[in-house]
Amino acid sequence: MSEKDKMLAGEIYNANYDEELVKERIKAKDKCFEYNNIKPSDIERRTSLMKSILGKCKENFYIEQPFICDYGYNIEVGENFYANHNLIILDCNKVQFGDNIFIAPNCSFYTAGHPLDVKRRNEGLEYAKPIKVGNNVWIGGNVVVLPGVTIGDNVVIGAGSIVNKDIPSNVVAVGNPCRIIKEL
Repeated sequence: MSEKDKMLAGEIYNANYDEELVKERIKAKDKCFEYNNIKPSDIERRTSLMKSILGKCKENFYIEQPFICDYGYNIEVGENFYANHNLIILDCNKVQFGDNIFIAPNCSFYTAGHPLDVKRRNEGLEYAKPIKVGNNVWIGGNVVVLPGVTIGDNVVIGAGSIVNKDIPSNVVAVGNPCRIIKEL
């Protein structure tokens, strides 16, 4: 298996020293740099470039600048997707967003994790677990979603939350760690 195949399978892989992955990250980061430096009023160019970054997207989406990702091709966004400023997606594995998603500023979605063993971590090894966000989800400012998390449909995640476990549908969840505080 290639390091990329291991990455997408959720296995330990070499992220720092694999030439293919390094080249793909640089390509995505160059596109993000270009996107982040387009005039905000040039919506057509911004949309076109973002479509070339993302793996899948529907027609109605908008991502405010700046935006940063690792690869881009692992990100899927549904219809009526809106992300405010400073969205970071470390998409070493799939990050899927359903329809009607609203993301406040300074939110991060991290599929990547690292071994606890210092020797393996210092060798540049990591793993990546997918993130899935259902439909009709509102994510407050400064939220971090960690590897392997699924957020259900019709969910509100409160500002400042660290989401380290799955969140079921039809709830409000907040905190560090993120906990359900109300059913909808």
